[in-house]
Amino acid sequence: MSTQTAHAACLLEVSGLHKSFQAPSGSISVLEGVDLELPEGEFLAVIGESGSGKSTLLHVLGTLEPTDAGRAVLAGLSLFDMGSKQTARVRNRNIGFIYQAHHLIPELDAIENVMMPLLVRGETRADAMARAEQLLIRLGLADRLRHRPGRMSGGEAQRVAVARALVGKPRLILADEPTGNLDEHTATEVFEAMQQLCREEGTAVIMVTHSIRFARKSDRVLRLHEGKLEAFSL
Repeated sequence: MSTQTAHAACLLEVSGLHKSFQAPSGSISVLEGVDLELPEGEFLAVIGESGSGKSTLLHVLGTLEPTDAGRAVLAGLSLFDMGSKQTARVRNRNIGFIYQAHHLIPELDAIENVMMPLLVRGETRADAMARAEQLLIRLGLADRLRHRPGRMSGGEAQRVAVARALVGKPRLILADEPTGNLDEHTATEVFEAMQQLCREEGTAVIMVTHSIRFARKSDRVLRLHEGKLEAFSL
């Protein structure tokens, strides 16, 4: 673990997390008592075999899917004990998401895509635009502010997605294979830009990845195995 996070306060505390899905053959258990403590500002990599439940873990922690049992406390807020409106508000203000596919809105340009979470929050268009422009410039996209996704490369679009995830100054970023659709050179550029910006913003990250190379650059690596997180050395 880096010295940056070694003595940091705990941001996210997860205990006894269980999640299963119903299939024609019966119930399939995916998460079987996940426990996790994530310090503020830590960059955590989660690895595991395909189908081990890594994406499901992110969806549950991001309050996008319900849990069967367990508890998750983010910055003092119990994520699974709130009503739907409060959960949506907490998610908008405290959690950012980055997916393997950028999921940008094709009809909007880069700056408009990044502004969207702040507009949903109710911030003024001027403030949202200033913050979005600042992040895009820091990510090396000063000449792409008014480009729509169809006019961007894959790496450029994914940088816009990183800016969108960080625009609301969330405490936590959940990144699901954020470079999985990119070639090796572009993936490295996007990963390093994302990691540097998250460190500058003081944002904690849980990144699911199959890349051992990127996992090694994280502060800590855990493996999801048989439904539980376990320490893993690379």
